[in-house]
Amino acid sequence: MSYQALYRKWRPLDFKEVKGQDHIVTTLQNQIKADRIGHAYLFCGTRGTGKTTVAKILAKAVNCENPQDGNPCGECPSCRAIAAGTSMNVIEIDAASNNGVDNIREIRDEVLYSPTEGRYKVYIIDEVHMLSIGAFNALLKTLEEPPSYVIFILATTEAHKIPITILSRCQRYDFHRISIDTIAGRLSQLMEAEKINVEDKAVRYVAKAADGSMRDALSLLDQCIAFYLGRDLKYENVLEVLGAVDTDVFSRALKIILSGDTSGCMELLEEIIMQGRDLAQFVNDFIWYLRNLLLIQSSDNQEKIADVIEVSAENMETLREDAGTIDVETLMRYIRVLSELSADLKFSTQKRIKIEVTLIKLMRPAMDRTADTATLVSRISVLEKQMQEALENIKNGVIPAGVYTARNMGTDEAVLQENEAAVLKPAERRIIDALPEDIAQIAAQWDTIIRSYDDPMQVNILMQANVTLSEDRKSLEIMLKSRSAYGVISREENIEKLVELIEERTGIRVNIICTMLEENDDFHSRYIDIRELINKEIEVDDKEEFI
Repeated sequence: MSYQALYRKWRPLDFKEVKGQDHIVTTLQNQIKADRIGHAYLFCGTRGTGKTTVAKILAKAVNCENPQDGNPCGECPSCRAIAAGTSMNVIEIDAASNNGVDNIREIRDEVLYSPTEGRYKVYIIDEVHMLSIGAFNALLKTLEEPPSYVIFILATTEAHKIPITILSRCQRYDFHRISIDTIAGRLSQLMEAEKINVEDKAVRYVAKAADGSMRDALSLLDQCIAFYLGRDLKYENVLEVLGAVDTDVFSRALKIILSGDTSGCMELLEEIIMQGRDLAQFVNDFIWYLRNLLLIQSSDNQEKIADVIEVSAENMETLREDAGTIDVETLMRYIRVLSELSADLKFSTQKRIKIEVTLIKLMRPAMDRTADTATLVSRISVLEKQMQEALENIKNGVIPAGVYTARNMGTDEAVLQENEAAVLKPAERRIIDALPEDIAQIAAQWDTIIRSYDDPMQVNILMQANVTLSEDRKSLEIMLKSRSAYGVISREENIEKLVELIEERTGIRVNIICTMLEENDDFHSRYIDIRELINKEIEVDDKEEFI
């Protein structure tokens, strides 16, 4: 006899063997025992959850000569004929390829003839959502009032595509995704029957990769066994066959991303590629890993969350350690960005490039222009880290890059000493005896103008910025200490937007200059903020024109 795939060989033969759908099995068994069998059933659910299997078991049970507690006996001629696919009482129809009006009319004509043997004629229509509108209309009357000996079982993965007129005529049963524990238990049971040694960790990974589908789990396991035929199947073997990555890699990847080590991240990705791992699978598994960290971070009951995450005690401890290195907002941002990437990879021919760009985006939050809280928190975290490093360098006598501007940057010791002296030398305070009238008017309304801005991030920056009269006494000078804040406000489009907002509120068009304060520069020791003068009496000698 030729080889049979595991999912065909071990297809459940009665309700007792069906796993993970107890709510449906119990209901159907009770109906059979009480002889309250419906005339039309609709089985909904994702692939591989047992819809067609349960339909065939139900067809056997209603025609069984010796049913046992609502289960088919499996021994009578009717049960054996249905199991072998030779029974005239069970008609399976694939609606994907038989979806026309004529196909349904044939069914409508056939139901007029009673079964030659057994009690019921059962029509199992798989992927029923593929029927055309005309075919659904042709089915309506027969489905509503079929002969007493006819049962319709409709199966679909997309119940939302079925007309409501069909739905209202059926008993609907929703098949749930099967849990990892249930799938792993079934796989272990079948491997014992097959006399194949499979490591428990490998079984659980296959169960997780199946995403709630028993059929997918059996197919994946079949593939792994075939590759390592005649040998014990270990966790590493499963990872190799399925193109997956060990969980330790995700911990390394997170540490590298949090450290901002771009070259290290690219080296890790190259390592994964050279091992022949599937890049899309790597992204999906990384999202799952981050999801586990998020659950640990968000949960008050660590014991209960361990059951939800479904990992070993050793891996759980590693997850807790990793969860302590990252905040919830950053985790949510990583999951959002990687989920968007996962969707893009399905249709991309340049998977590696997309992944590289996304990983760099995770390490450089400033590249992400999405104005959500998680992104802003990530940007702030990076800035805090940079500031901390700069402070440590200063304490250790190391001058960090960026302390001096391009104008006073030197390379030899003499120039550095000159620069240091220039920074530490007390500067003359810019004196403002009187503000021009238009500048005074803007200064009096400055905070009100800024609060009316439509960008919360820029409002926050401008409220904390120092504002003074420029040396030419014709412009407003906005002084910022943060490089990231300067990078935002100094953009040409943002400066122009602020100018227009001031003109809209005051009727005055003023020139705005944006400058970067050096790290050692104390604004209040050298400049006067225009907001300090708005309550003072201002004397204006002559009104100036503004650019």
